[in-house]
Amino acid sequence: MKIGIVNYKMGNIASLINSLEKVGSHGILVSTAEEIKKCDKLILPGVGAFNDAAEHLKEANLDEAIKEYAKSGKYLFGVCLGMQLLFEKSEESQGVRGLELIKGEVVHFNKNNNLKIPHMGWNRVDIQKEDSIFSGLVKNFYLYFVHSYHVNCDSKYILSTTDYGESFVSAVRHENIYGLQPHPEKSHDNGLKILKNFVELK
Repeated sequence: MKIGIVNYKMGNIASLINSLEKVGSHGILVSTAEEIKKCDKLILPGVGAFNDAAEHLKEANLDEAIKEYAKSGKYLFGVCLGMQLLFEKSEESQGVRGLELIKGEVVHFNKNNNLKIPHMGWNRVDIQKEDSIFSGLVKNFYLYFVHSYHVNCDSKYILSTTDYGESFVSAVRHENIYGLQPHPEKSHDNGLKILKNFVELK
């Protein structure tokens, strides 16, 4: 099985490849539309700023390639900033459009909560909707987060939430498209389990 990892200079690519190997899979870097099309499953990683990531995808003509891939019905998994890019827009980058694969926007944490931003470290993930991506995990488990913005979307897409001064969305699904705000590649056994579940999705 070909598990493609979109290579657009904005993700923890080496860590993802190592994590996939730990769960008995093999991730390959893909950086063209033709390479993306040949993948059985696709992971869109991401760290950094929303506008930089959107611009890099567009410059490499990968934005349209990812949209076409999503339409094919094969599984797409956005991780951290990669999850945020699945949505329409972000407060971080006014006027910049995301991939618009899921309706919703990315917003900043409530600054009135007097909590340290970015939200960084281990936090509990509370499952709101059972899904194969969480197979083998307890209802409330911990993953590792690093982010200053979070997704705001319709509850029909929400798989899990997390609390950091306010409840925010930590995982989503829309048909064949998944998104996870924390970093599975930094989350030890729980993160590896999620990656394994993604690889094994039928």
